[in-house]
Amino acid sequence: MSSTIRAWTFTHGGYPSSISLATLPSPTSPPNPTTIHIRPHAIALNPVDIQLINLPFWSMPLLTRVFPALPAPKGIAADLAGTVVAAGNNSGFAVGDSVFGIAFTPTTGTAQELVEVDVGEGGKGTASAVILKKPEEWSWEQGAGLPLVWLTARKCVKEVEGWVGKKSGKGKSDEGRVVVLGGSSATGMYAVWLARKRGWSVLATCSGRNAEFVRGMGAEVVVDYTVEKVPEEVRRWGPDAVIDCVGGTECVGIANRYVTIVGDKTSRLTMGGAALYLTSPTMYLRWALGKAGLGSSYDCVNLEFNKEFLEEALTLPKDKIAIDSVWEFEQLMEAFERLNTGRARGKVIVKVAE
Repeated sequence: MSSTIRAWTFTHGGYPSSISLATLPSPTSPPNPTTIHIRPHAIALNPVDIQLINLPFWSMPLLTRVFPALPAPKGIAADLAGTVVAAGNNSGFAVGDSVFGIAFTPTTGTAQELVEVDVGEGGKGTASAVILKKPEEWSWEQGAGLPLVWLTARKCVKEVEGWVGKKSGKGKSDEGRVVVLGGSSATGMYAVWLARKRGWSVLATCSGRNAEFVRGMGAEVVVDYTVEKVPEEVRRWGPDAVIDCVGGTECVGIANRYVTIVGDKTSRLTMGGAALYLTSPTMYLRWALGKAGLGSSYDCVNLEFNKEFLEEALTLPKDKIAIDSVWEFEQLMEAFERLNTGRARGKVIVKVAE
């Protein structure tokens, strides 16, 4: 095995100037008992990759004095599908296994020729990694395109389950009603599918060109945000809960339960998720009032590294795994450009090795 690998990394200065293709030392072999080495065949890019690259603290003088490693090259991406080339005795995997999953830390990534992942004892997963054996019928690209967005969608569904179908009023079906804002987004499409699989009625928003695709994922009602007034249509439909995959505030308060992965922000280039509570007093106040029963329930959430959640993805028909485009390893920057258009339907995939 080579002593070095190629890896896409970033330093500081933000997207895209800080990104470069580098040569790094290969992970040491043999791995620790709960660790595996994976040769990725495909990885997926996500908006959060750009958001992490744009975090300002990578080069803040005070922080870099306390943490000298901050300015060092850091990895890109978290999703992968590939072949196990080395496996610890207690990892639950064997050399030659075809796997897919997610492995995340703030400083390492999967956009590299060999990835070291601690999968926990027996492959049960850890707080930052979940790896499963890939179904034979899935392509490498399909395996890489699913984990992060699936786990995020599944977390959103978990967070609204206790609210859906609690009340049945005029015009409502007994099984409950859920709105998915951004139903054609990479997370939204699986939120639609998961919600419909639970027997819930689903209204999803998207552009007109994606309407049939979103209906195919299970949405019964589709609102074209380019020509219709989304808040009015959502309010008229009367949902039990809203899952927001696009950001903003125009539908906050319409349903008794509101869960967002983006928060109040609408920029694709800045971090979303629960970290926004630290910088958005309005969001925090909204959450606190909801907890106190003085308003509708509100949460801004991150994905959950949950092996059982990812195992549920194995029930997803392969034709429901949406791939927008596939790029060569050397084309990672072009792949990011495609992702950053906001028009990708499904995942933007980068091939690493055959």
